[in-house]
Amino acid sequence: MSRSSATRAVRFVFLAIAALAVSASARAAVFSPKSFTLENGLKVVVIENHRAPAVMQMVWYRVGAADEEPGESGLAHFLEHLMFKGTKTVKPGEFSRTIARIGGRENAFTSYDYTAYYQRVAAHELETVMRLEADRMQNLVLTDEVVLPERDVVLEERRSRTDNSPKAQLREQTQRALYLNHPYGRPVIGWMSEIKALTTDKAMAFYRKHYAPNNAMLLVAGDVTVDKVRALAEKYYGPIPRRAVPARVRPKEPPHRAARRVALESPRVRLPSWSRTYLAPSYATSENGEAYALEVLSQVLGGGTTSRLYRRLVVERGIAASAGAWYSGDGLDYGEFGVFAAPKAGGSIEEVEKAFLEELELAVREGFKPEDIERAKKLIAAQAIYARDGLRAGPNAIGQSFTQGQTVDDVESWPERISAVTADQVMAAARSVLARRQSVTGLLLPEAKE
Repeated sequence: MSRSSATRAVRFVFLAIAALAVSASARAAVFSPKSFTLENGLKVVVIENHRAPAVMQMVWYRVGAADEEPGESGLAHFLEHLMFKGTKTVKPGEFSRTIARIGGRENAFTSYDYTAYYQRVAAHELETVMRLEADRMQNLVLTDEVVLPERDVVLEERRSRTDNSPKAQLREQTQRALYLNHPYGRPVIGWMSEIKALTTDKAMAFYRKHYAPNNAMLLVAGDVTVDKVRALAEKYYGPIPRRAVPARVRPKEPPHRAARRVALESPRVRLPSWSRTYLAPSYATSENGEAYALEVLSQVLGGGTTSRLYRRLVVERGIAASAGAWYSGDGLDYGEFGVFAAPKAGGSIEEVEKAFLEELELAVREGFKPEDIERAKKLIAAQAIYARDGLRAGPNAIGQSFTQGQTVDDVESWPERISAVTADQVMAAARSVLARRQSVTGLLLPEAKE
């Protein structure tokens, strides 16, 4: 089973909730969730979906890599691994064996602002997974015998996914350069030297500090009713006592006054690539709908083969093999906006960079036609038109919004807010965010020949 870290660049969560294209004046329910809160502070959300006799349970904790103490990078992700290592009544590995025995699937993921655990099982097995998940919320037992070998597993994960991947190495270095002071500059998986220093005591202290019902949200989606979920949640999660949880106080970014540039050369790189990442507001921090405008900007500027950058650089000028843009607004404190391109085989990376920046400057200066903006908004919806038929899209969207301090209503109103974005708002967001001083340019290059 893979215990992989989730990156903040995952746009699926917010694209998934664009399940319906709606007019600016119409309010359309996306997932129609029902919610309640237990006496111990655990928030519970139920999304009924009776298309198949299956159910998904997810538990989201408002803690991630950005909540670690300096010098303990990777601890949140490490604890995610260790949550499968047994409790007072469940032996190490028994959790996963039980899920497999009943024909289910399970995994977990960690990001900067959250850690989440999920199981997908037949609807009649909901009580089984609730019992197991509630048990490890309060009864985790760790010893060096299980912790230290798992630490070796995480070290190998870092070697294989980051240290052996030039692309991942560049992303890590770019992230470090983008954030001058904020913990988003640390890798979720952690620095190698700091992973090696993680201990059983550190993991248990982190667990006791952050894993509490009043710091979590339980989401259940599938062939269930809210009454059934309420009864089971009160039975298994209700007795867990609430605990004091520290406020999420994090250092802020100082003013960014100078652009940065990172280049990585590797013999494993065959074709060069160019990228630029800008510091941007997130959904949680943006004002006047800027995050929604940035979502539309990423689509109209470089969201596919009909986007402006792809059309100009790949189709018309023929100097690039790829060109695009993306927006990641899922951070509690900050978001990111990125653009990228790669030359055709045998082409010049310098020529592509120069042409890309020319086209980007022209787009910001001239703006976009209203019909291009409308088409981009429809494409955003079309990318996830079937999302609400699945079990995971709703819990993902709502759980992630919860960890950002947003509400269920923010999720349900997402389509109409995207629909209401205007061309003027898109251009205002572009001029505000696409400032070179708040960017890091990344170059991935073949190793230079001496």
